[in-house]
Amino acid sequence: MDERIGRLLTFVYGAETAQSILPRLEELLDEFRGQILARPVRRHFDHRDTVLITYGDILQHGDEPPLQTLRRFLQASVGGLVGGVHLLPFFPYSSDDGFAVIDYQEVDPALGDWTDVEAFGRSFHLMFDAVINHISRQSEWFQAFKRGEAPYTDFFVTVEPGADLSTVFRPRALPLLTPVETAQGTKQVWTTFSADQIDLNYRSPELLLEILRVLLSYVTHGAQMIRLDAIAFMWKEPGTSCIHRPRTHALIQLMRAVLDEIAPQVALITETNVPHEENISYFGDGQNEAQMVYNFSLPPLTLRAFHTGQATTLARWARGLTVPSDRVTFFNFLASHDGIGLTPARGILSEGEIEALVQRVQALGGYVSYKTNADGTQSAYELNINYLDALGDPDKSPEEELAARRFLASQAIMLALRGVPGIYFHSLFGSRNWREGVARTGQKRAINRQKLQRDQLQRELQGGLRRRVFGGYRRLLRVRTTEMAFHPYGQQRVLDLHPAVLAVERARGLAKVLCLHNVSREAITLDLPGNAWVDLLSEKALSSEGVTLPPYGVLWLKRHWMEP
Repeated sequence: MDERIGRLLTFVYGAETAQSILPRLEELLDEFRGQILARPVRRHFDHRDTVLITYGDILQHGDEPPLQTLRRFLQASVGGLVGGVHLLPFFPYSSDDGFAVIDYQEVDPALGDWTDVEAFGRSFHLMFDAVINHISRQSEWFQAFKRGEAPYTDFFVTVEPGADLSTVFRPRALPLLTPVETAQGTKQVWTTFSADQIDLNYRSPELLLEILRVLLSYVTHGAQMIRLDAIAFMWKEPGTSCIHRPRTHALIQLMRAVLDEIAPQVALITETNVPHEENISYFGDGQNEAQMVYNFSLPPLTLRAFHTGQATTLARWARGLTVPSDRVTFFNFLASHDGIGLTPARGILSEGEIEALVQRVQALGGYVSYKTNADGTQSAYELNINYLDALGDPDKSPEEELAARRFLASQAIMLALRGVPGIYFHSLFGSRNWREGVARTGQKRAINRQKLQRDQLQRELQGGLRRRVFGGYRRLLRVRTTEMAFHPYGQQRVLDLHPAVLAVERARGLAKVLCLHNVSREAITLDLPGNAWVDLLSEKALSSEGVTLPPYGVLWLKRHWMEP
């Protein structure tokens, strides 16, 4: 067994407990070893890797299991252009659109079954969600806790009256503790996100073994990437912020060591919606923790660039992006099932600039979610809005062609930056705000979680905004998947060519591409180094003098092949 495993267990639980756990962990690994090692080891990420983020039931077609509908639709529409699919939690759940899991080991029968999930893995690299900071109060684990059954009595965090919780970081404006009636009387259980999502207690080694079993079972069903949801909160330590604790990092490193031992084809991705410097700490030393981290600062900074028509702040931040080794990279995204986090922009944007984002998003029909600060005040935490709508201008009537071009320019930035791109389903297919969903559910995040009818979506893709967006996105993906310069471990250099232009040079070996993105409503004319270029998107040759970027224009340029 990897020596890291014993060392990390000792750090988390102490030497005596670690020694008692190790034989049981070895048994667990032996149980899974054969069936996992028999699976092919995938290549490392490369320029062909993009990941589509989607709910398993985002597309409906009569009585057909939604996972089957979705798989067939994606095979027909983006097969060969999108390499991976992130299936958001597809387990039985009680709330939060899947993120209050009732049973980690079952597929929600309303979506399909494990056969349907595994079928996805024959066409796409699969990302599964590990929602392991918390579990549904309807789960059998929590019901056994309430009945007083071991070992489940230790699976959840209970807090005695008088505990110092004043410094705990709160991502929600909701109570931290929830009273629950149990066989031993009323217990105050820890609920970081909602009263229905009960936090798990990693001080229990029994719980850890169960969670490792869950992760390994996901691999047997085809997971090649595992997203650790809300993982920064997993170690509770009253008297501290209870976020990013050393044992949190140690436990993630332990998961990585276990997977490296028998499932080296699997990558861990940490989802930590926090300021940038805290976020990248989950790379560890570049060898021992997550292979990818969500690039949470990118969505609000890109949005701010298009609102102002200035790329200078975005460029300055992108210029400073570094990774600790050539074995890790960013998971770049602009939109997802969640909103646009504002915490990752703090320290990069001023409070005035963040407030401007808040005001503009509200004017564009979006919503704002708040968190409670340590002093009892509240601050904006998340913008809830469809990203296409978030880019709009509330003072100007929408122009479909311009709106599509502006949106595609934002997506081109995300695709050009070093990392693996994550594309939300509603972004790829040009969806808009679903305010009806907010009214229906009372949940602000529903604005970007609409379920669609397959036949209607196919009709709408024949014309209008959806066709413009999807057609333009396909063109971007065709180029990206054929150019080695976009390798996620390749080089990146941000150039200073014009305040309204984000200019990114990408390179891998001899392959090199210069990506220009105009974030403004004005045409920009530039002089470029060298003699001649070809735009990969339009396949047109350009001279280096007087190159014009139209409003929200994008050029992905390569040296002309005839140039010496």
